[in-house]
Amino acid sequence: MLIDWFTLIAQLVNFLILAWLLKRFLYHPIVAALDAREKKIASELQHATMVEDEAKKSMSELKQKHDALDKQRTQIMQQAAKEADEKKAKLFIEAHQEYETLRARLKESLHNEQKNLQQEIIDRITSEVFSIAEKVLAELADLSLEDRIVKVFCERLQNTAKSDITAMTGLFHQSNHPPIIRSAYTLTSENCERVKKNVMELFGIDSDIVVEIDTNLISGIELSMNGYSIKWNIKAYLEELNVTNEAASRQGEERGGA
Repeated sequence: MLIDWFTLIAQLVNFLILAWLLKRFLYHPIVAALDAREKKIASELQHATMVEDEAKKSMSELKQKHDALDKQRTQIMQQAAKEADEKKAKLFIEAHQEYETLRARLKESLHNEQKNLQQEIIDRITSEVFSIAEKVLAELADLSLEDRIVKVFCERLQNTAKSDITAMTGLFHQSNHPPIIRSAYTLTSENCERVKKNVMELFGIDSDIVVEIDTNLISGIELSMNGYSIKWNIKAYLEELNVTNEAASRQGEERGGA
């Protein structure tokens, strides 16, 4: 078989030209495109990795913030509970103190009302009793109740301690205020002069003596000199009796409380 060298060479040249053309215009662009694509994919993977790292970092920071907020919330709730307990205890103490104060005031008020009522009853009974006694004495004896009171008062003047007489006399001479005699009712001129005479002789007084009416004495007479006083009246006896009764009542309460 004969070989056509011209045709073979021509075909070889055509192949070489085609290979060069393919390499020049097809292979290099495809390789370049593949390299670019690979670089782009690598860049995107790197970016995705960075995004993932940032996301993990953000998640970690978010978790830390969440834990911090949760811890802060727990502390706030504990503090609020503590303050609520302290406030509750304080309000309880204040309420108890207020209760005790109101209780003490009520007790004092009731005691004062009882005392005032008791005193009012005593005054009324005393007034009635001695009104009756005065009538009885007037019927049974020549000596009236007024005369008897004046006599007892003068005796009390004579029995005054010397130290009190000295002190009252000294104060009287240091002051320009006259002695005052107070009576539960108007004294007769005879009894008035009798009392004045006893006062003048006892304290060495030569000036006038003031005589006043004081219904609060309840059948009695009182001598007042510059803050000092000598008195005799039924109310004083009743007050002493009332003090004795109150002392006995307090002792009974203390024994009952013990």
